[in-house]
Amino acid sequence: MDFRMMIAKCACEAMEKAFPGAAIQAEDAAGMLETPPDPAMGDYALPCFKLSKALRKAPPMISDALKANIEAPFLERVESVKGYLNFFVDRAMYAKEVLLAAEQAGEKYGSGDEGSGKTVVIDYSSINIAKRFHIGHLSTTMIGNALYKIYKFLGYECVGVNHLGDWGTQFGKMISAYKRWGDRETVMKGGVDEMVKLYVRFTAEAKENPALDDEGRAWFKAIEDGNPEALEIFNWFKEVTLADANRVYDMLGVKFDSYAGESFYHDKTAGVVEDLKNAGLLKEDQGAQIVDLEEYGMPPMIFVRSDGATLYATRDLAAIKYRHETYNFDKCLYVVAYQQDLHFKQLFKTTELLGWDWAKGCEHVNFGMVSYEGQALSTREGRIVYLEDLLSQSVEKAEAIIEEKSPGLENKREVAKQIGIGAVVFFALFNGRIKDIDFTWDRALNFEGETGPYVMYTHARAGSVLRKAGECDCAPDFSALSDPEAQAVIKLIDAFPDTIRLAVSRSEPSLITRFSVELAKAFNKFYYECRILDDDMGARAARLCLTKIAKQTIYKALDLIGIKAPERM
Repeated sequence: MDFRMMIAKCACEAMEKAFPGAAIQAEDAAGMLETPPDPAMGDYALPCFKLSKALRKAPPMISDALKANIEAPFLERVESVKGYLNFFVDRAMYAKEVLLAAEQAGEKYGSGDEGSGKTVVIDYSSINIAKRFHIGHLSTTMIGNALYKIYKFLGYECVGVNHLGDWGTQFGKMISAYKRWGDRETVMKGGVDEMVKLYVRFTAEAKENPALDDEGRAWFKAIEDGNPEALEIFNWFKEVTLADANRVYDMLGVKFDSYAGESFYHDKTAGVVEDLKNAGLLKEDQGAQIVDLEEYGMPPMIFVRSDGATLYATRDLAAIKYRHETYNFDKCLYVVAYQQDLHFKQLFKTTELLGWDWAKGCEHVNFGMVSYEGQALSTREGRIVYLEDLLSQSVEKAEAIIEEKSPGLENKREVAKQIGIGAVVFFALFNGRIKDIDFTWDRALNFEGETGPYVMYTHARAGSVLRKAGECDCAPDFSALSDPEAQAVIKLIDAFPDTIRLAVSRSEPSLITRFSVELAKAFNKFYYECRILDDDMGARAARLCLTKIAKQTIYKALDLIGIKAPERM
């Protein structure tokens, strides 16, 4: 039952009776309904102030007249207070409708088919070849992964793209360093760390011997020209990097459908440059080819350098075109830090000027910076935190906490992985994505407050109650869920589907993260205030039903943001 719409229809019927000829549409009435800040003021409220001018009546008179004409079995009572019409839903009926609907839907509760037949491409993580996966990639990876899961839950066909940073002169320098000082066995054993050592050595020696830079550029030209030896080494570097990164992706439970990076679009840039020329958008500026965006309040976007080389922007434009031709997307999301705000504004304006109407589905999902224990990350100053190390450390810390608090717990290592990794992911997705994140252990692994371990522990607590209760064959007496604590949990469960859709509309997974905290808080209050395993079997059955659905909803909320909730903690 859609209580909001049912109340709106009641209000419309009352309007017709109280004020003949002054009809209002149910959809409009539903849009006017508010949720009072205090449950004592009702479950829904209709402010009558907007109706005052049309009806030429004072708001209190309108609300009094409407109240006198409302009849509905699903309403416990209706109150007219200072121009507000406050509706109190029958709590037993509300509890029954919400919980049974969620129980029937099971793990699909909150899902939908609005995305059926539609495709969303999500570009996220985008690691660099020959560099280790660090904490700075945490936000893009987990925001993108969460959006992928949420969109899929709503019926969309999703394509996850890891747009690898695998193009540029640095790769020629890497090959030069490898040919001079490296060997296959050492690189295979040391992985990305060994490649980084080679590159650091090359950079240091090039300061003393500038001819090395020319050698590096020559090797990159060999990659561009398709030289077999250069390509073999270059592709091997990518394989080694991805093997290193996939250990982290496996820990995080993140997967991709495509690893097409910058190099993939190298041979497709000529096509989009031609598109720009044909559209009359390219202008020459000091030998470079640009698109002038001054009238749109932006600097020009360079697509071809004076030496004839293409740029990141050219490859991004080629990527947009390729993705539409390949996937026929309805949406294409770029989960990239806010430092690239201007780049994407320029890029999307260029696609608009090209007349690519389908490109209006492109969106830059930006996010803030990550610092660690109060310090900004800096590769040059040696303040870099590798994500694999962070996750492993978090698991170790979680295992130590389990050893202290629950030494007899089965599968301690597996539970520690779920808690430790889940804590890091939760921390990354808790605040609005545009806010900067300062990762601190004290907050991330705290079992109290607004943290992943707190929500996971609540899920495990609900499971413990259900196991202790065993089978309960009695019919639920939903009137036992009329108390404020139970109703608070039920209202949140009822709000879960709308929360998911709001998260999609705003590209904001933190809405689901924060929802999980609010539901955990509400359930814990219910747990302490209400006797779940009551002697009254009807009340017991109803409270166990609430516990089961609260657990189910917490589990799915965490799952949608990429966290697996342990059954026992």
